[in-house]
Amino acid sequence: MASIESDYLRALYQNWMDRMTANPDMGLEDMRALFDEWSKPTMEPENVTYKNDTVAGVKGLWALPLGGDYSKVLIYTHGGGFAVGSADSHRKLAGHMAKALGVSALVLDYRLAPENPFPAQLDDAVSVYKALLKRGVQADNITTIGDSAGGNLAIASVLQFRELGLPLPSSVIAFSPWLDMALTGETLVTNEETDALVKRPVLEGMVGMFLGEQGDPKNALANPLHADFTGFPPLYISAGGVETLLDDSRRLHTLATDAGVNSTLSVVDGMQHVFQFLAGRAPEADEEIQKISEWYANL
Repeated sequence: MASIESDYLRALYQNWMDRMTANPDMGLEDMRALFDEWSKPTMEPENVTYKNDTVAGVKGLWALPLGGDYSKVLIYTHGGGFAVGSADSHRKLAGHMAKALGVSALVLDYRLAPENPFPAQLDDAVSVYKALLKRGVQADNITTIGDSAGGNLAIASVLQFRELGLPLPSSVIAFSPWLDMALTGETLVTNEETDALVKRPVLEGMVGMFLGEQGDPKNALANPLHADFTGFPPLYISAGGVETLLDDSRRLHTLATDAGVNSTLSVVDGMQHVFQFLAGRAPEADEEIQKISEWYANL
């Protein structure tokens, strides 16, 4: 049974949906302001400082936990359907992850759609990775991590690194990844009533902004469910049991496992989309982050 504390996130999502329903003509800038409230459920992590930076022309925000090993880096790509969300909205969650894993985290403010459709977001992630390698960060000290659309980028960027012949990061972490641009997952239907935020009409709008008129929803770098995962790094996938995108996580785990990848799938009962935003507030999020910390330490 979900904790009382975890209802904070469901209530926030419901509030967003109510506000968007009441204002069907809400503009993109207002929607971006709305989604910057994503930081509200996350408690401020203690003993973590932040530093603005620009890496390969991409603005970002470092989360630096006290006593962390800064030679190790989490490249964090935020969620928001490729069109909303920011480094600021995800700053505290990245701080919790950096602290739990004992490393630094760089949250990217990658270019957003529709002003910058696919593959602009992917290009930004690749540019940052190359720049960090050039700065002397070792590939096996890097983990790509992201949530929702950012989980897609955390995975797709590694597929692109492989295509470019770059050394691959040590691991990949994906929270509630949105992978299927064709929107064929069964839980889009079966969990429609329990997911307070992610509905098919919202996703359809995000796909249109992300891919544009000519984009292919089955392009493996936009839809990793059509990718070959041979040689992919160890993968940790975390999802909520009541979210509509749950099937994306399940299918990813199957694809990766069938390709010989060391893949872990953790589905937490009763949890909403990207429930890790409840870090410091709800036990489900804190327990999941601790599990990821133990998994990371044992790689």
